[in-house]
Amino acid sequence: MVYNVLYKGDIAMEIKRKIYSKLLKWKQETNGSKALLIEGARRIGKSTVAEEFGRNEYKSYVLIDFNKASNTIIKAFDNLNDLDTFFQIISLEMNVRLFKRESLIIFDEIQRFPQARQAIKYLVEDGRYDYLETGSLISIKENVENITLPSEERKIRMYPVDFEEFMIYMGEELLFEYIKNCWDKKKPLDEKMHAKVMYLFKEYLLVGGMPQALKAYKNGNKDFYAADVEKRDILELYRDDIKKAAKRYNSRVSALFENIPGYLSTHEKKVVLSELGESNRSFDRYDEPLFWLDDSMICNLCYRCTDPNVGFALNKDDSYVKCYMGDTGLLVSLAFSENELSSSRLYQQIMNDKLSLNKGMLYENMIAQMITSMGKKLYFYTKYNKEKHRNDIEIDFLLSNESKTNLKVFPIEVKSSKNYSATSLDKFKELFGKKIATPYIVHPKNFARKDNIICIPPYMICAALSDDLE
Repeated sequence: MVYNVLYKGDIAMEIKRKIYSKLLKWKQETNGSKALLIEGARRIGKSTVAEEFGRNEYKSYVLIDFNKASNTIIKAFDNLNDLDTFFQIISLEMNVRLFKRESLIIFDEIQRFPQARQAIKYLVEDGRYDYLETGSLISIKENVENITLPSEERKIRMYPVDFEEFMIYMGEELLFEYIKNCWDKKKPLDEKMHAKVMYLFKEYLLVGGMPQALKAYKNGNKDFYAADVEKRDILELYRDDIKKAAKRYNSRVSALFENIPGYLSTHEKKVVLSELGESNRSFDRYDEPLFWLDDSMICNLCYRCTDPNVGFALNKDDSYVKCYMGDTGLLVSLAFSENELSSSRLYQQIMNDKLSLNKGMLYENMIAQMITSMGKKLYFYTKYNKEKHRNDIEIDFLLSNESKTNLKVFPIEVKSSKNYSATSLDKFKELFGKKIATPYIVHPKNFARKDNIICIPPYMICAALSDDLE
């Protein structure tokens, strides 16, 4: 299987993306009976992996970027009754010969031209070629108004480069195999290897998973500042997208986005509307702005579950939400100015385990990012103690086996320090013991078991949860 994805730029480089195997599966299973829509945040590599797939797996392909498609191609969509002429126009404009059942047509940034998405129904029914679509903000209301969404379309979500992909890209594929082997045997890594992987994890924490930032980091001989330049460019793109959001709420989207580091640096990490000059009773005014940030995949929303005894979604408290950045590397650049990064020596402090509060924010954001990339919704749990006037139980994340008859809960606490207590987890076990399958503490230390709690380093969490939630 071809697995390498070449990112365009002055210097060729390879990042192995796991989504490539899912594209192969789609091609084999559907045989042209459905188009595939790749959804994801801006600049995570959607069009690049789609183009590489077309180059490797088809006799020919065309990529139509609707940010810059010619008027001739745009007008061709006005007459889908004559598909022979339609495909002739595409072939001539793109200067690519199309072969029946051996060519791929990629509609890139399809949210820019919703009419092309609507056309998928007729193009798939025609059966001549395969179709990939890529897009951001796909479900935002203004991008789907006045069109009929095709049932001949399958969706798949793409996320930033994950830690496994990062390690392989950095030349540590064998080390990652060793991690998986240790998890399978439920044993800790050799201490020197653990220290090495944690160093890599902290690099990943700071650089993040945006391909341009990774490219700048590696090609710049591990230059955090070179990666930061790329990340700030991406943040500006996000700000531009927010400005184009529906006029009635774009200022609220912007306010939420810019305040994410502030929310996450507090103890509870929840969105507090009073910091935006709003009453918490106004939370319904922020439904659409929060949806926009979540649906754009710029952010990952985590809602409070009031009763883990039953399905989490049934007990979701919409007014108690945490808003994590979709990419932790972007959070670093959003949270700190260029001068702050340099003057506070933040990179050095985190790499040397000298930072406390902000490191905790970054660790928790990264675990949220990892869980989301597994296709899981984010929930957390708190229990308020009236006598103490504070929460005496706080569980950072809740996952379940999603069974309707035998629900099992997997509580997860994230600790950025090597010294911590498990008080909240112990109290949670007392309350919901019958429902709990495996409680986890994610910490910087090596793998260990303590009183039926599995303590794992952050680099093991995806392997652990993949086993538990299968």
